[in-house]
Amino acid sequence: MIKTTIRFLFGIVFVAILAIPTFYLGRGFFLGAKTISQLLTENKELKQAITSLTAEDQIGYAKVISQQTEDGNLFTTIKFVETARDNKLEKIVEKEYTVQGDVVHFDALIVKFSAKMVLDGKEKSLYLWRRIYGEKTAPGEGFVMEQQGGEPKRYGDMLAKLHIKERKLFWENIWSLANDGERLKEYGITAIYGNVIYSQVKPGLIYVFKINATGQVWPEVVPEI
Repeated sequence: MIKTTIRFLFGIVFVAILAIPTFYLGRGFFLGAKTISQLLTENKELKQAITSLTAEDQIGYAKVISQQTEDGNLFTTIKFVETARDNKLEKIVEKEYTVQGDVVHFDALIVKFSAKMVLDGKEKSLYLWRRIYGEKTAPGEGFVMEQQGGEPKRYGDMLAKLHIKERKLFWENIWSLANDGERLKEYGITAIYGNVIYSQVKPGLIYVFKINATGQVWPEVVPEI
């Protein structure tokens, strides 16, 4: 009787041990099999993150480090800084780029959410800096600022509660919805589009980038102190 009981208990433990990796593999397969549609309509953590979006204001700045002429061509080196969502003084990205000329283009992708998706009932937007280039350079040959499909550093905290595979799924697929108006409406997204701004930049000035709730990005020019 005792031996039978021991064998029975051993069998339960053995099955349980086998079930543990199966559970995690199954969970991983489930996450991997999810679609962007399921994520946007069923994931409570993602919905909460979107509804909790706050109004953006200052999102970074750029300033001229140097301008010099080589073989009759003007080249401008600028420093580009992106700041944290909750602290305008905290730098999360700081890079330097040298472009030909003094007119610099800044290319961003925008996701604009409708009022019903946001907690305070007002439109909010996400953005991703895409490329930077001079007026004599083709957009496709510009410097890549952040990879499309990668997670922008500015929003790393916003999706922190999502599984790493879900975060990857969101950023890799959100842009693919741009041309599907019916699905955008279903997901509470007003529009997904590109936004390119450009300025003739000069030393001694700081170009402060701002974005409003409707996804409009623009530079505010202030003197460097």
